[in-house]
Amino acid sequence: MTTEKGSIMARALNLADLLTYQAGAVISRTLIDKKIGTITVFAFAEGEGLSEHTAPFDAFVQIIDGTAEITIAGVGHIVEAGQIIILPANQPHSLRALKPFKMLLVMIRA
Repeated sequence: MTTEKGSIMARALNLADLLTYQAGAVISRTLIDKKIGTITVFAFAEGEGLSEHTAPFDAFVQIIDGTAEITIAGVGHIVEAGQIIILPANQPHSLRALKPFKMLLVMIRA
């Protein structure tokens, strides 16, 4: 499968196949980037993560593969493949890969 930018349009694809894990890294691929929002796929190597930060909009996260610990306002949540979690706007949150994991992030700017 080719993964060149734009090649995903009007094709049925498996989300998990859009990115591969890379040791010691967090990889992302933006699928849609519009004024009203973004859809991005991430792949986190085990032990990698994103430090605590906030976003001005609610964000929808679906775990595609693996296991993550997502902390929202100081409360940790173990989230596994097939599960979702919503990150509330303006609440501090962070992510850490307990096992390599992939996620879909949908952010609607409204």
